[in-house]
Amino acid sequence: MTTHRFARIAPALFVLLWSSGFVGARLGIPWAPPMHFLVARFALVLLLLGLSAPLLRVQWPRGRLLGHVIAAGLLVQTGYFAGVFQAMHHGLSAGMVALIAGLQPVVVSVVAGLVLDEKRGWRQWLGLLLGLAGVLLVIEHKLGQGVITLAGVAFCLLALLSISLGTVYQKRFCAGVDVSATSIVHCVISLLVLAPIALIEPGAIVWHGAFIFALLWVSLVVSIGAIGILLWLLRHGEAGQVSGLFFLVPPTTAIIAWLTFGEAISGLMWLGMMIAMLGVWLARSPGRMALPE
Repeated sequence: MTTHRFARIAPALFVLLWSSGFVGARLGIPWAPPMHFLVARFALVLLLLGLSAPLLRVQWPRGRLLGHVIAAGLLVQTGYFAGVFQAMHHGLSAGMVALIAGLQPVVVSVVAGLVLDEKRGWRQWLGLLLGLAGVLLVIEHKLGQGVITLAGVAFCLLALLSISLGTVYQKRFCAGVDVSATSIVHCVISLLVLAPIALIEPGAIVWHGAFIFALLWVSLVVSIGAIGILLWLLRHGEAGQVSGLFFLVPPTTAIIAWLTFGEAISGLMWLGMMIAMLGVWLARSPGRMALPE
C-alpha cells in the first residue's frame, strides 16, 4: 500500500482500532488488577516488537533525542493508560471517563497553538465545539452510572493531561523518529515505571480465556496497531488535527459495544455521532498531511 493511499484510510483506521481497545479493556479488567493488566500488555508488546526489530531495521534514537522519546512515552502511554485503568478501578464509569478524555482535542489545540504555533480559525474552533457536543450526546445516558470518587476523577484528569501534553510533545520533539523504535522505547519505560507498582498492587491475574483474548487484542490491535498509526499521523500532520480524531472514539466505541454486547443506541446517540463527525470534518478540513515524496 502506498503512503498516499494509507494517508486516506489512516485516520478512520486509527479511530476504529483505538476505540476497540475499550471493548478489550471491558473484557479483561474483571480478570486482572489494572497495573497487572498493563504490565502484561506492555511486556507482550515489547516481546513482539523486540523480536521483529532486526527484520524492521529499526533506527534507534540516541542522546538527547532518546530522552525526548522517553518523555513522550511517559505521557502518551504510561500516564494515559495508567490513568484510565485506575480511574475505572476507582469507580468511574466508562461514560464519565470518556467525557473527561473527550476534552483532549480542546486541550491539545490550545497547547499546540502556544507551543507549535498551529493557528486555529473559526472553522477549527467550531469543529472542536461540535465534536465535544457530539461526545456529550453519545455518553449522556451513561453519566449516571458508576461512582464518582476524588481518586477516580484525579486519575482520569491525569490521563487527559498525559495524552494531551504527550501528543504535543511527540509532535514537537519526536515526529521524525522511527515508529517501531518509538513504540519499543515507550514499552520499556512503561514497564520500568509500572512493574514496581504492580508488585505491591493487591490481587493477581486470573488466566481466563476472556482475559487472554483481551490481552492479545489490546496488545496487538491497540498497542501495536493504533499507537503505530497515531505516531505516523503525528509525523505527517498537525497535532491539533490528529487529536480531533479522539472526538470520534466515544461514538465508535458505542457502535462496537452495540455490535458485540448488544448495548442499545438511542436516537440521541446517533445524532451525537453525526455531530461529532461534522465537528472533526470542520476541525481537519483546512489542513493537509505533509506526506513524503
